[in-house]
Amino acid sequence: MATATRSTVINDPVGIHARPAAQFAQAAGASGCTVTIAKGDGAPVQADLILSVMGLGVKQGDTVEITVEGDNAEAVADELINTLLAV
Repeated sequence: MATATRSTVINDPVGIHARPAAQFAQAAGASGCTVTIAKGDGAPVQADLILSVMGLGVKQGDTVEITVEGDNAEAVADELINTLLAV
């Protein structure tokens, strides 16, 4: 089983609020992989649960790290980072 990790800085002025959290959680759940997201050095949470993602309290300028385990982990990680940056 492959694992991929990606980090990015959140540039959205309001951080990861309800809409981007919902889009990200939906994409993570649809990926068929095990996906976690963490804010800075904090503990990772399950990325397919919108309340867990929102509970991180990610604000503009915060760094998040996603970890993907499963088939096509590299491609899924890239897609999920793009989902976060597209909002």
